[in-house]
Amino acid sequence: MHHAVFVAPGRVEWRDAPDPRLHGPGEALVRPLVVGRCDLDVAYLRGLLPMPPGAPIGHEIIGEIVDLGEDVGPFAIGQRVFVPAQISCGTCGPCRRGLTGRCASVPFAASYGMGREGGFGGGLADVVRVPYAAAMLTPLPAGVDPAGLIGAADMAADSWRAVGPHLRRHPGARVLVIGGMPPVIGLYAVGIATALGASIVDYVDPEPRRGIVAAGYGARVIADPAAEVDGPYDVIVVANPLRAALERAFTLAAPGGVITSVAPAIDGQPALDTGVLYHRGVTWMIGRPDCRHDHDGTMHAWATCGFCPDRLPTTRVAWDDAPQAWASDALYVAAVRP
Repeated sequence: MHHAVFVAPGRVEWRDAPDPRLHGPGEALVRPLVVGRCDLDVAYLRGLLPMPPGAPIGHEIIGEIVDLGEDVGPFAIGQRVFVPAQISCGTCGPCRRGLTGRCASVPFAASYGMGREGGFGGGLADVVRVPYAAAMLTPLPAGVDPAGLIGAADMAADSWRAVGPHLRRHPGARVLVIGGMPPVIGLYAVGIATALGASIVDYVDPEPRRGIVAAGYGARVIADPAAEVDGPYDVIVVANPLRAALERAFTLAAPGGVITSVAPAIDGQPALDTGVLYHRGVTWMIGRPDCRHDHDGTMHAWATCGFCPDRLPTTRVAWDDAPQAWASDALYVAAVRP
């Protein structure tokens, strides 16, 4: 089969690879129909994060089941499904706690298209093997254009975990999103927060293109990162890799507030006043999302609350053109199979 691999920053190529096959019961083979370019892929292509040369790439997947083993639950050949980025068995201790990105049945953090252990390949491929089909796959709603909902396959789940659970506990919370990189995850956080009823959503980002998208989702856009804002905020999403962004978030958190970093700081360690944070009772969450666990909340926000992933401008490209598009400056890219 053909699959796309990371060659070097700015370069992705199609290569030949052995055809995946079922290894036993509970597995599925899925033919990707649409694959989105995650913000993480952009970081690899820009050299901001390391990726082994020759590693398969792509992990935002909606596809069609082409083969099934035994004991795969309600799924059927020909069914269209979401394939989560991370491999999870659904039955180990971490999975039962909702930590599907930390499954104990596979090498730690095993995923599609991220250069990690496990050998599960990438989403930009003719076929992907899903080792725990019943636990991992979720049906694509009938009649839905998969290209219009591809953002819900991964990045919107990352966004939902940063705002959804906190707005459930604190309806009408005041939300701040500090945008930049990862750009799409920050913008989806705006869209989900407004859909879930946040009383205010402020978005800080000097880049005009992203500001227009955030305004379209209902945010108040603050273009000057140094400008005064209408804090404090109950929920803060730091979608920015600079330590200054995180340090500012700590100063703007309300008593009992929650800060979620959806990316690590890449320019050094932030300075924290732990005494002040302790007194205010601020919670800081940092780490990879649990994609399968967070997908259900994302789909609820789409199905019942009005969150629209396709409101974000998406450059759709032909499947064969994916390697070039992955290195482009587009805000978001989706490769669509004919």
